[in-house]
Amino acid sequence: MYDPLRAKAKIALYTVVAFLFGLGLASGMGWTRSTYALPTVEDTPQVSPAAVAPARDLSAAFVNLAHTVTPAVVRIQSRLPAQADEQQVPDIFRRFFDVPRGGQGQGESPPSQGQLAGGSGFIFSPDGYILTNNHVVEGADQILVYLPDRRYFQAKVIGADPYTDVAVIKIDAGTPLPTMSLGNSDNVKVGEWVLAIGNPGFGSSTQLDYTVTAGIVSARGRGLGLLQDELYNDPKYGPSKAPYAIENFIQTDAVINPGNSGGPMVDLDGQVVGINSAIASRTGYYVGYGFAIPINLARRVMEDLVKYGHVQRPLIGVNIADVAAEDAQKYKLPRVSGVLVQDVTPKGPSDGKLEPEDVIVAIDGQPVGYASELQARVAEHHPGDQLKLEVYRKGNANNPIQVTVKLGEAPINDRTAKTAAAEVHAEDRLGINVQPLDDQLAQRLGYQKAGGVVISAVAQASPADQRHVPVGFKLLRVNDTPVSTPVEVRRALEKVKGGDIVSLHLENWQGVASVINIRMPS
Repeated sequence: MYDPLRAKAKIALYTVVAFLFGLGLASGMGWTRSTYALPTVEDTPQVSPAAVAPARDLSAAFVNLAHTVTPAVVRIQSRLPAQADEQQVPDIFRRFFDVPRGGQGQGESPPSQGQLAGGSGFIFSPDGYILTNNHVVEGADQILVYLPDRRYFQAKVIGADPYTDVAVIKIDAGTPLPTMSLGNSDNVKVGEWVLAIGNPGFGSSTQLDYTVTAGIVSARGRGLGLLQDELYNDPKYGPSKAPYAIENFIQTDAVINPGNSGGPMVDLDGQVVGINSAIASRTGYYVGYGFAIPINLARRVMEDLVKYGHVQRPLIGVNIADVAAEDAQKYKLPRVSGVLVQDVTPKGPSDGKLEPEDVIVAIDGQPVGYASELQARVAEHHPGDQLKLEVYRKGNANNPIQVTVKLGEAPINDRTAKTAAAEVHAEDRLGINVQPLDDQLAQRLGYQKAGGVVISAVAQASPADQRHVPVGFKLLRVNDTPVSTPVEVRRALEKVKGGDIVSLHLENWQGVASVINIRMPS
């Protein structure tokens, strides 16, 4: 018997069950969300401004320093020439044709166009003179300098000194450039704050541009033996020249890595007190010790490099060593400090003036405690200058004597570290090679017909490489001059003056045209 009340009750029950089942299904599939109140986030300072005011003042000083000096810090990219055996590659297109994208062909190696190296530098004269390390530019056949405003210029080496690791290069930007002020490294004190600034970058990339690190001066007058070891093992110099290396580094705990070499170390006045040069590390990366060439020494070297193209190194004519505790006891010195004369060069500047076992404790009234310090002080003078030395002589340690020595000149300039300027054609300066597009080459490149010339190679780090000129594209015109042979390309490029913009009109195998504008180097 049909009961309408029971039927309605069943319908209501089924409806509730279906609703609960659907709700559970929706919740399991994430169709429903629970609503929560947003948590309270604390955003008020938890330390009073007065408590951190000194730290904020120092931070603001660092910000102002970095903003002021970085416009004069440059990135330097040097191209080292390929070895002779690397250049003898008969097929200039081997890499382009035989090597799959992303890898090398089996049994093949791409032709080398040299290696890239680089570091940092800083502009010290508005007409484009730049200080850097010798090891940043040594042996380079091309040097590019990148400015903060994204311009770059080819640089020439004015002079370089491997004995101090200082080099001067120059660019012609056409307009006055921002410069850095040179300070007095003799006034640098252990414990004072310094900034180490570099512009390492990579290739034409801007990665790691303008790194600024802070630290304190940890020590002065450090002699690491690095330059002497390098000269000793270099056949161009060898054991006879190695002793003329001068190391009197400022040590800092500011981070200095290889790409920062040649960059400035500045004090809180924003003046350069050193040139970042070396790190003490077995891995080649920073481990807590960084070293800089004192700017007083670098400035003296710079002046000679600009004036003469090489350094006129003064010579005192003695073999010296640091005074040890045993020496101080033996010679009854008032303190363990000074420079012990081991030997005097016969007929040298000090012959008849100094004697073996003399202890030099001051130059022109300024104390010297280490051999490296004495070498650096002497190097700040010129050959022919007279120095007044305060000396403790054996048997008379209570009364120092005054000795005047006229400096000679060290025999270090029979070889020049200056980069030789080789005569090159315009396409070589630009960094391109071209080749006639014959039938076989057209087929391999995918062109419908032969004729004209194609870009067959682009030299690494060249102006063409910086502008990403593609290998394998046809070169149709140089500026407004049509070209169809390598000779026509050369003639058209020779008309372009150094510093002017040259337009390369290109076309790929699909007929797509493009134009690349490049600044012709001087």
